[in-house]
Amino acid sequence: MPRRQRSFRRFVLRSLSALVVLILVLPGAVAGLLWWTLPGRDETLDLPGLSAPVEITLDRDGVPRIRANNEFDAAMALGVLHARDRMFQMELMRRGASGRLSEIAGPATLRADRFTRTLGLARRAEADLAVLDEGTRRLLDAYAAGVNSWISARGRFAAPEFLLLGAPEPWTARDSLLWGKVMGLYLSGNWRAELQRARVAGKVTAEQLEDLWPTDRSSGRAEVAALSGGSAPEGSAPGGPAPEGALPAAALPGLGPLLAALPEFPVDAPLPSTASNAWAVSASRSTTGGALLASDPHLGFGAPILWYLARIDLPGGRMLAGATAPGVPFMVIGRNERLAWGFTTTTSDTQDSFVERLVGKDQYETPEGPRPFTVREERIAVRGRPDEILRVRETRHGPVLSDLDLWPDDGTVLAVAMANLAPDDTAPSGLRALNLARNLDEAGRAVARITSPPQNITVADRDGGVAMFLSGRTPVRAGGDGSMPSPGWDGSHDWTGWVPFDAMPNVVRPAGGMVANANNRVQPEGSPVFLARDWPGDWRFRRIAEVLRSRPRHAPEDFAALQNDSVSLLARDLLPRLRALPRPWGEVGAARDLLLGWDGQMAPDRPQPLIFNAWLAEFGRLVLAKAGNPEGLRASAEFVAHILGDEAAGRRWCGDAGCDATVGEALERAVRHLTERFGGEPASWRWGAAHVARFEHPLLKALPLLGRLTTIAVATPGDDQTVNRGGTTEDFADVHGAGLRLVADLSDTDGLLAVTATGQSGNPLSGHWADLTPRWVRGQFLRLGLQAEAVERLHLRPSAAPRAAPRATPQATP
Repeated sequence: MPRRQRSFRRFVLRSLSALVVLILVLPGAVAGLLWWTLPGRDETLDLPGLSAPVEITLDRDGVPRIRANNEFDAAMALGVLHARDRMFQMELMRRGASGRLSEIAGPATLRADRFTRTLGLARRAEADLAVLDEGTRRLLDAYAAGVNSWISARGRFAAPEFLLLGAPEPWTARDSLLWGKVMGLYLSGNWRAELQRARVAGKVTAEQLEDLWPTDRSSGRAEVAALSGGSAPEGSAPGGPAPEGALPAAALPGLGPLLAALPEFPVDAPLPSTASNAWAVSASRSTTGGALLASDPHLGFGAPILWYLARIDLPGGRMLAGATAPGVPFMVIGRNERLAWGFTTTTSDTQDSFVERLVGKDQYETPEGPRPFTVREERIAVRGRPDEILRVRETRHGPVLSDLDLWPDDGTVLAVAMANLAPDDTAPSGLRALNLARNLDEAGRAVARITSPPQNITVADRDGGVAMFLSGRTPVRAGGDGSMPSPGWDGSHDWTGWVPFDAMPNVVRPAGGMVANANNRVQPEGSPVFLARDWPGDWRFRRIAEVLRSRPRHAPEDFAALQNDSVSLLARDLLPRLRALPRPWGEVGAARDLLLGWDGQMAPDRPQPLIFNAWLAEFGRLVLAKAGNPEGLRASAEFVAHILGDEAAGRRWCGDAGCDATVGEALERAVRHLTERFGGEPASWRWGAAHVARFEHPLLKALPLLGRLTTIAVATPGDDQTVNRGGTTEDFADVHGAGLRLVADLSDTDGLLAVTATGQSGNPLSGHWADLTPRWVRGQFLRLGLQAEAVERLHLRPSAAPRAAPRATPQATP
């Protein structure tokens, strides 16, 4: 063989050998890099600023027990743990709240970034740091120091996602405040509903507009013993298509495009607008001798879930246990040695839209004359594209949202006033004070400092008492009820101040010994304080009250069972209309027969929940379609229940003969669609086949293979209106609900049961990525007692000098 041919052959063989080696080695190298992102089972970390050593043990479920010398050392330790287990989740929260998602995700997140930049959440968080008390600021700084020690130790190995993105930026106290800004934005109301109502006004009759957003005419309930009907308080309903002074729809032609430019759950807004249950009973109504409290916040599903369980023990018998939120150093929902607390969204109206008249190009009209806009420019970096420059204008009411889209050149702009954007937000100080409170009175003073978001905070103390306090700043209006966009130029609907905390309908030590809320109306009949016009349906509250009143005393296990209750009182209310139908032929008749003996239990192994929910959706669509479906509305459960329970309303929407024919037609359509999807035997249909909760990684879900590997999917019970809530989309997927369930027993400092929907870790390679999901679905809980078998350990030592901590070295295989 010629020499040149031999050389070429050797070259080819060597190249092929190198390629084979590369193919064999590369997966191992990638696996090694990914493995290094997992924390070790026994690690030591030096922390500058730590006053004394901190010992952290983690049990078989990855739940840490922190033993620290003081609350600041504990905050530093919690910062280490959050960074260790949830650093990428924290990074996404920080980027989302500051309008920087597009730096890593590209144009897909521009809608969300434009929105948060317009609102200026990051700027407002920076300004709020100045009004915090010294203790809260020290706590935030200590937490940031703990996060940054882990970042310094791990760098881009802090989480798998950072292998591509690079090491995360240092954490700051301002970054922690961003978490509260996100909560304040999405758990407040109701400017989006105002815009939707304004689009419909003028296209339906005054009575029909009232039907679409029916007023809750219950008496307003927090104390369970007060469960009774009543009329709405004076002034709580607008009584027509547009309250006095509100602007007609014809004056707002740009509302449709503007609504399309706003983030919307579950597409790109992180949270649904309303959710959660909480209730408590006093010691006299408990089998343990101590007050009991249950809290299960309902938020959007994702992997990992928002919550991170932890227990902190300090000298002198002080302790904190429950659910923390990665990004902040507080126990958000949980208990200390003498007090337990939980949250539900009040659904009060703390956001209003104002139409401003332009004066020339750069000014707008006010009662005192023309005033210039406050103007700033925001530069949004977009991966794969040039930076985008966003010009943001603000009026005396707030940011100009109409700049987000092409608003008609009609001499107006639309601004929004949001209580959650008001300066001097002391919510972090209030939450820290709640963590430290020892009785109901101290808890009330702490809640008074929680300026955002508007929440019902249910509290139980070691003395056996229970209470419900309302947090958040609620505006006092010069006129109107905030249900429609209002003129901004004349001051007629301006906010004139905040409702004093003592004037809120707080309930303290009720005679009946029980309080509860499930986002239902809390504005009592005859109250001089106006909170809102619109309230969600009260089916969950009524079910909670029904169970609480069914026995004289309750055990913690009873509360846990109630959190997993999937009986729909909405279904029980509406089923008589379906059962009264003449029996149809074929599959429709078979489906209707299945509903005859059904008790409203939304169980995943039954066909009835699927039939009922499909019928409910079809009925709403049919009714709106027959009215021309103004502006593409989706019928709410409140609307459907109202027109089926009020004959006059039913005739307005279904015709003079009422809604019976539409009820039957909707059932036929629902069964036809279900047959196409699940086959021709209604008895074989299963709610769990459609009602699946999917916990997806926020970025990897877009990648076909990795998305499937990292998605946690499980059939779930419940629906939108059950205590065990499973908020649904149009195809019945479960998209939001109780990512956390927690029950506290104040008779014992070890009395805390809790579970989350995914696991403690945000690393998909970890054994704690999804290990709690089976127990969450089955309604099982973990006990966060002082003692637990230690499977992993983390030793934190004071650093001799204020320097960056060395790399943490695993001592055992993860």
